[in-house]
Amino acid sequence: MAIQLRKAIIIAAVGLSAAGLGTALEAGKPKKAPPPPPPPPPPPYVFVAWKPIPPEWASPNLSYRPLGPDGVRLSPNRGISAAQTLWNLRSAYNVAALNCRDPKHAEILVNYKVFLKAHAKTLRAANTKVDAEFRARHGAGFVKHREKFMTEVYNHFALPPVLPAFCNAALAMSKDAKVVKSANLSAFATTAIPNLEIVFDDFFKRYDQYRLDMAAWEAKWGKDAPQGTRVLASSIPIVNPVVAAPK
Repeated sequence: MAIQLRKAIIIAAVGLSAAGLGTALEAGKPKKAPPPPPPPPPPPYVFVAWKPIPPEWASPNLSYRPLGPDGVRLSPNRGISAAQTLWNLRSAYNVAALNCRDPKHAEILVNYKVFLKAHAKTLRAANTKVDAEFRARHGAGFVKHREKFMTEVYNHFALPPVLPAFCNAALAMSKDAKVVKSANLSAFATTAIPNLEIVFDDFFKRYDQYRLDMAAWEAKWGKDAPQGTRVLASSIPIVNPVVAAPK
């Protein structure tokens, strides 16, 4: 028993010595460096939306009449007399005959010549009546006032971005006018003018929306943002929101 006990003590002592030696060897080894930290995430990018585009590629600074208090667009074709309405219809017809040059609108010019010949007397009477109305409002110097107003009428109908839609409406009107008698021409004008005017109302409504969209774009991105590209979020200018009221 004593011999076995001594053997056990010796074996334990040897084990402890070996363990101690292993610990010492481990302590002497160089420690492994910790793994490097993960790289930082890339800087955030955002896509700068394209600027809104005016309807029908119109000028971005187009000037036109605002909505009236009743919510209806102010126009030289509204709030006018029956004689002026008929004369404005003749003016619209004239603009269409001169400017609607697409082959599909060729009938306008043909119908316009027939219109002038068939209703010459009625149109002269309307012209005389319009002169009398301007004279009553402006006195002896009425001519310059009438010319100014009629220039506005012609420019209204000839507005370039609306011309394609106007020509389509004028073509339909010219076909309807072929069967109208002179006695009913004034009544025809009171319905024909609104049918022409609707294409302008539609355009100006869309242009109003373009202005709102443009103001919102500038408020978010800034006037000089590189639209259509990805840029660093930190490079986007901070702009106070502004909403432009339609002019």
